[in-house]
Amino acid sequence: MRLVSHPVLCNYYLTYRCNATCGFCDIWERPSPYVTLDNFRQNVRDLKALGVKVIDFTGGEPLLHRQLDELLREAKKQGMITTVTTNGLLYPKYAERLHGLVDMLHFSLDSPIREEHDQSRGVKCFDKVMESIGVARRLGERPDILFTVFEENIHQIRRLWEDICIPNDLVLILNPVFEYNDVGGRLSPAALEELTRWGKQKNVYLNDGFVQLRLDGGNHVADPVCKAASTTLVISPENKLVLPCYHLGLKEFPIEGNLKALYQSEEVQKLVALEGRLPACEGCAINCYMQPSFAVEMNKYWWKALPSTLKYNRIKGTWKQMLRF
Repeated sequence: MRLVSHPVLCNYYLTYRCNATCGFCDIWERPSPYVTLDNFRQNVRDLKALGVKVIDFTGGEPLLHRQLDELLREAKKQGMITTVTTNGLLYPKYAERLHGLVDMLHFSLDSPIREEHDQSRGVKCFDKVMESIGVARRLGERPDILFTVFEENIHQIRRLWEDICIPNDLVLILNPVFEYNDVGGRLSPAALEELTRWGKQKNVYLNDGFVQLRLDGGNHVADPVCKAASTTLVISPENKLVLPCYHLGLKEFPIEGNLKALYQSEEVQKLVALEGRLPACEGCAINCYMQPSFAVEMNKYWWKALPSTLKYNRIKGTWKQMLRF
């Protein structure tokens, strides 16, 4: 049963540029401009009119955008919940400007060991993450640690949780690796079982729907769970609407100042109707599209995701914002 019929999330790619070269991501390899403030102002009004409640300011590295604070402020004016995930390299420099504008601030950290994390990111950024945690806490922010889980680093969860998250009262978000465009990877059933156990620990968030989906072999085109195009609007740095999702990127539509009319157009809605049903959608388990997909349709994944979603919102206090919607 479909609970919400309108899009709820926007993945807004501020730039594809990045100051890291992670081996499990290929976004940083793409040439890219930066989002303009004028285009964003036009689009955020249409996002609100379409029913979007959350904007994920993403990339690339979103803090490379020198007007990020102004973009966030525009989103907050429209009553949006804002999220930013960063590798931490630039956060200490811009933290004061971003203060109070980010509802969910995530610092990426893939190992509690400096050398391992820096190797996975292709740049020395472990120390900057540690510095960023201190700066954010001094400002009264409540950042999370986003841990991308692979077979080779799953054994580091305990140390990261005990040495970094618990002492700093941070939520540890377990982000199971996914596969796309010949990058990323998969997790074994044993690793998924271990993740499930960790998801029950204090200050640990794991969407159990992610685990169930992987056990089920991912999305199946014959009976798709993915609602990427109807729940999530993807906007590129070139100010284009990307469908059905960023990772598949089948078609891009220039927005030209009227995002709402474009999204509701017959051509776009025909593509929306193909969400989860295209050949490339078979086996897909991409977290950033499955999270909103689980939230809008009552099925077994909705029930699997519900306890962890309630847990995170209780810890972070974001349930108060959700009630407004």
